[in-house]
Amino acid sequence: MLWTTDEIKAAWRGAYSFEEKEGGWLAAYQYTKAQMAYFRQLRDFFYDRCFASSAKTLDFTTAAKHLKVEYRILWEGSQDSFELAINGQITDIRYVKELAKEGVLEFALPGGDKRVTLYLPADATVELGAIETDGAMLPAKPGTPVLWLGDSITQGYGPLRSGMTYVSVANRQLGWDVLNLGIGGYVYDAGSVQKMSGYQPEKIVVALGTNQYRDEDMTPVRDFYRRLTEIWGNSIPILCVTPLWREGTPEEQARMKAFTKELREIVAAYPQVKVADGFSLVPHLNEYFLDGLHPNPLGCEVYGRNLAKAIREMGF
Repeated sequence: MLWTTDEIKAAWRGAYSFEEKEGGWLAAYQYTKAQMAYFRQLRDFFYDRCFASSAKTLDFTTAAKHLKVEYRILWEGSQDSFELAINGQITDIRYVKELAKEGVLEFALPGGDKRVTLYLPADATVELGAIETDGAMLPAKPGTPVLWLGDSITQGYGPLRSGMTYVSVANRQLGWDVLNLGIGGYVYDAGSVQKMSGYQPEKIVVALGTNQYRDEDMTPVRDFYRRLTEIWGNSIPILCVTPLWREGTPEEQARMKAFTKELREIVAAYPQVKVADGFSLVPHLNEYFLDGLHPNPLGCEVYGRNLAKAIREMGF
């Protein structure tokens, strides 16, 4: 069964909009055109990452025993993976470094009805062509729409595994419908918070600060939450995840704690904002990090599970 374009769009989670291209290729975007234009005038580094397939998946149910997906990779920030999950359990990994820039992925599926999730590379721009299963499919029912804002850790750099980013790990526990606006190197910047016509999240998660904790001027943080409220109103619950532990001198550790204290004081003015203590979510050991900053697969597994647990406990 060859999927129609509408079926691909319905199963492709994590997208704000789609573009049909010549040759039958389909692109999915998480940002608006205005947001992408904003990042472009700031820096090519940010603009390139606007197109990455962060937290995007094909998510569907089927009794089929074979899946065939035509893909092409247009840009790579780092080489992570395509990953197949059956009923939430990852069963197959195809590393980008071992793949041609354009080709076909084929997966054997177990018999019987099951939910199939194909994670697309988090730090690469991927477009899809023909998709085929040897049986009918139904797009998975979307969960709660959640807007997730963050930096490279949220975008998915660190584990070098698309199915093992902390957002992916947490979302396997929570079952949300995530629109991931994490972007490598980013900071609290009110200019990036813009209206998204036709999109309405029920919750917002913000995980920023690790790239600006050395700054003593907290005005950008204040402006960010003020703008977030202007755009999305006072009724949408917001979760502020404070920065994780990172390797550094005692002076740097002290500054991180000071930044986090000031961040907590700022968000305390907003009744709809709850806080998750990022400093407690990943062990303070380099064994859990790729480079002393970005959690590796083990760190992301712990981070994602602990964050999901904290979210449930606080009733967010």
